[in-house]
Amino acid sequence: MPIALSVTGLRVRYGPIEALHGVDLEFPAGAVTALVGRNGSGRSTLLNTLAGLVRPSAGRVLWNGADITGWPADRRARAGLMLIPERGGVFAGLSVADNLKLFADGGDIGPALTAFPILADRLTQKAGTLSGGEQQMLAVGRALLTPAKLLLLDELSQGLAPRVAARLYEVVTTLADADRTVILVEQHTGEALDRAEVVYALSRGTITFRGDPTEYRNRPNTPHRT
Repeated sequence: MPIALSVTGLRVRYGPIEALHGVDLEFPAGAVTALVGRNGSGRSTLLNTLAGLVRPSAGRVLWNGADITGWPADRRARAGLMLIPERGGVFAGLSVADNLKLFADGGDIGPALTAFPILADRLTQKAGTLSGGEQQMLAVGRALLTPAKLLLLDELSQGLAPRVAARLYEVVTTLADADRTVILVEQHTGEALDRAEVVYALSRGTITFRGDPTEYRNRPNTPHRT
């Protein structure tokens, strides 16, 4: 499987505190990769570094063979990298329709409404008044409308009902099937492991496991299996 994104020797510091300790990772193209671990493990720091929101103190990030380590976040976004932060990052003051239209390639918001029909009943509603699950649907729906090839999702299922989380993961899997590369950061890993082809576990800024989800589930004393 070809590698879309690779990280070598990545270190990130917040003042005197080092949050990532020289990690090496490879993310296969057109697949879902899960980054799992407890709070404080370095998962979100890694995701924000990949998005260009945090600058590493050492190491390299390669995307399709190009060194993007020094690229700012806006350049990465223009090149096709899309971050969906925890709780969606929707434009709260805009309507659902306007949120979708801002991301629609050619103005067609139909694919998002097909994936999440409930949004069709909320088109005139301000995004900030949606429930948490609806905001996540809106955020993922916007991704469906873009030509982005690399999607970074932070805590997609945080605080959501299992039924809503399952639907979100179904759509995320569809995105990967459409030759997009998806990187999921999750603490509660049941759905993430069900959908992922590769899993990395982090603890205190260090990679403690790399391999397939079944192997991860079967490890003795593996946390967050449900």
